[in-house]
Amino acid sequence: MLGGAPFSSFEEPKPHVRIAANLYPTVRDDVLRLHNWNCATDRVILAPMANPPAFDFAHQFQLPGDWLRTLQVGRKGEPLEYRSERQRLLANVTALPLVYCFRNTVEDTWSTNLIRVVELAMAAEMAYAVTSSTSVRDSYRDQFARLLKVAKAIDGQDDPPEEFAEGSFVESRFS
Repeated sequence: MLGGAPFSSFEEPKPHVRIAANLYPTVRDDVLRLHNWNCATDRVILAPMANPPAFDFAHQFQLPGDWLRTLQVGRKGEPLEYRSERQRLLANVTALPLVYCFRNTVEDTWSTNLIRVVELAMAAEMAYAVTSSTSVRDSYRDQFARLLKVAKAIDGQDDPPEEFAEGSFVESRFS
């Protein structure tokens, strides 16, 4: 995309491959954190750690090693009080349901839109180092931002629409 020789592995001895190899894990994780991508969402029930927190909560739970962002704590429609501290969740339950964004390193499971978004993010990150042009870098940043909106919308359309519980706020809106 930036005019250099294409490569298919971060191990190839070609110019700029080392830059790409160093940037890729961070760019990948940053893009995965930007949205609750269907291909990077997982559900687990966490067991409490042996040592409880010092006060306020009865148990603490270690976040999974591939955790990037918390999407839901507790079961849908049954929120629970919790606190996030030091890669752990603190709560007053003995089993903690968690929906989270995980570090999906299996690109074959990604949608084509997500792949394209990561490609543009990488191009934007590498553009100045490869081309020494701020305008090329800015162009890729703009393309990335535009495609990210589209990719998030398409990915979100795979899920059913979110319904809001009836209550005084909803009822007052349509009265």
